[in-house]
Amino acid sequence: VHADGAPTSAYVARLRIQTLLESLNAELLSHDSATTTLQHWCDERGLAPGQTIVARRVTDQAAQPGAEVLAALQAAPGEEIGYRRVDLTCGPVVLSRAQNWYRPGRLTPQMNARLQTTQTPFGVVVRDLGYTRRTLSATTLYHPLAEGWRRGGPTGAQALGDVAAPDIVLRHRAVLIDGTGVPFSVVVENYTAATLMEPPRSEGRGQSRLR
Repeated sequence: VHADGAPTSAYVARLRIQTLLESLNAELLSHDSATTTLQHWCDERGLAPGQTIVARRVTDQAAQPGAEVLAALQAAPGEEIGYRRVDLTCGPVVLSRAQNWYRPGRLTPQMNARLQTTQTPFGVVVRDLGYTRRTLSATTLYHPLAEGWRRGGPTGAQALGDVAAPDIVLRHRAVLIDGTGVPFSVVVENYTAATLMEPPRSEGRGQSRLR
């Protein structure tokens, strides 16, 4: 127990979650494919052993691209803009809820067909475009430890941040640029608290929890 009465175990647990969150953020920022990063994360942490990430389509009214999205896409006036909203899942675990505005004219007919008819993640479908990813923003929405904890204060109970993790703990906005230097997709990725869960201790024990 800290001098001010905060349980050490609670602080250590929060510190571990903080470390996991920062590690996930760093991995996503350092790779072009969010799907590949999430697959590695899921496999390494044993969240859904043997499962492959799929993009489960969320069918609702298409969200119209705003001026910021159109500017990032460098779309021509009147150009068709596609929209895809999905939950990226690894087995039963929803790791990310994502929105994607893209330029169908920059994709092949086969790619467009796969996006409309399959659960294949967008990054997998367009892999042959040799794309790179430019992050527009990365926002942490969960703070298990209070601001300033790295500088040695506050400590104890004061160092504990939000108690309950929100459904979304991290949000990235990015633009994908093809091998010729042309932007073709803008994504908004909302990473869920499930990315920080402990893996199930044994089969049949149900979904894991934040610890």
